[in-house]
Amino acid sequence: MIITIDGPAAAGKGTLAQKLADKYNLAYFDTGMVYRAVGIDLIANGIAPDNVAAAEKSAKNMTFTKMLALAQNPDFRSSTGGQAASKVAAMPKVRAYLLKMQQDFAENPIAKDGSRLTGVVYDGRDTGTTVCPQAELKLFVTASPEVRAMRRHKEYLQKGLPSVYEEVLAQTKERDLRDSSRTASPLKPADDAIIIDTSDMGIDEVFAEVCRIVDEKL
Repeated sequence: MIITIDGPAAAGKGTLAQKLADKYNLAYFDTGMVYRAVGIDLIANGIAPDNVAAAEKSAKNMTFTKMLALAQNPDFRSSTGGQAASKVAAMPKVRAYLLKMQQDFAENPIAKDGSRLTGVVYDGRDTGTTVCPQAELKLFVTASPEVRAMRRHKEYLQKGLPSVYEEVLAQTKERDLRDSSRTASPLKPADDAIIIDTSDMGIDEVFAEVCRIVDEKL
């Protein structure tokens, strides 16, 4: 079974995807990692994330092993990594180079320990529209910019990272605009996606609702 969960940053996609993967014994693939990896690869080498030629070269040479190594960078999950990912993700050739890596995983989903599994939960922004349009279940999880910014702000503070809510909100709105207006695979729900607004929902409530939907599919 393939489940795709798309939506803007800090809407709750990652937490939901991991919980579903654990419950239904499916692999989990955060597709945003590949774009963060390219962005962090550039930054680590002193190159601006909006350098198209350098981003394309990095994406062309990206591997799962290199991606996992870059994920150890302290900025990988920070706002710096997120902004860099959003910039390189808007580049058509970067997306083309990384798309096959993402699609191949559906043919051979594996757990972290390397064991084969029978399905995968994708977490990203275009997994239901571009990466796996054949998915049996497509979800689009969203929330208001203010709610998402506050979630991300609290997340940074809990990790001991400096954060100012107003700055996070501005970055959230900027990223939303960039992700939704890009030419290549803009952020939008698939035509057959189920839209879930988590602005006034806790993760347990969201998880219970999605499990009900999955169980009906199964």
